[in-house]
Amino acid sequence: MKPGPVIAMVVLLLVGVWLVLQPTLRKFKRIDPEAARIELSLGAARIGVEQRASGAGGFEYHFVGDRDLESLAWIDDGRFQTIVNDRMRSWQSRPAMERTLLGFFNISSWGNFVWIVVGLTGQACFFGRMLVQWVVSEKSRRSVVPAVFWWMSFFGGVALFAYFVWRTDIVGVLGQSTGVVIYARNLRLIHKHNRRVRRDESKSRDSAAAPEPVAAQR
Repeated sequence: MKPGPVIAMVVLLLVGVWLVLQPTLRKFKRIDPEAARIELSLGAARIGVEQRASGAGGFEYHFVGDRDLESLAWIDDGRFQTIVNDRMRSWQSRPAMERTLLGFFNISSWGNFVWIVVGLTGQACFFGRMLVQWVVSEKSRRSVVPAVFWWMSFFGGVALFAYFVWRTDIVGVLGQSTGVVIYARNLRLIHKHNRRVRRDESKSRDSAAAPEPVAAQR
């Protein structure tokens, strides 16, 4: 076995793990180690909040997991309640069907629906590849793995890899990072085999078209 595919598999695996860990570590990074940590559900979004006592006898809060809110740093009770109430009013003002769909897909805005489409496309490719392989095998009356099976596997694997990175799902990333390299390697082997076949066929045609040598006269 050539080392190239194995190296590519390890590199993609490490890249995937790194991409997943970055937002996860950022989410759990504490500004104040002494602060209490709670999690709020603001509509379909889940946001971390750090809470600590302030010098005025109340509490201060810091949001984690939302880039816009993180930039506020520590805020007092009044500002915290205002932000939470505004977010909840904004969520409740959405139509009931919209809230249901966003909650069903576990997303906080329709902009994130693009990633849902990416994930569903990957799953459709994985289902479609097995359907294609089954139909081709039934027609051939033997087990056959057509090239389109590997193409659908590759594109489905890439789509699911991207989706799981967005979801920060380490299990999905680990599963797809190795598969993508295997699918790509099979496509490469099929391409090399077809190229050899075409080259051999071209040589055979050239040999058949070449004139036979004339026998020497005595």
